[in-house]
Amino acid sequence: MLPFNIGIPEVIIILIVALVIFGPKRLPELGKSLGKSLRNFKDSLSSAASEIKTGFKEEETKQNN
Repeated sequence: MLPFNIGIPEVIIILIVALVIFGPKRLPELGKSLGKSLRNFKDSLSSAASEIKTGFKEEETKQNN
């Protein structure tokens, strides 16, 4: 089972519709840009999480002193 309750048949239908709408030449470009966007989003989330953890650690050290 894939995320959002989407099964394999639904994914195939979505890919066929995307192929018809965008064509075979644009589909790899769209996949590449989608992958870059997801990677940037993941990186920004991880950097924000690390900043929050650093802030918590600083607050703990201030409170302990």
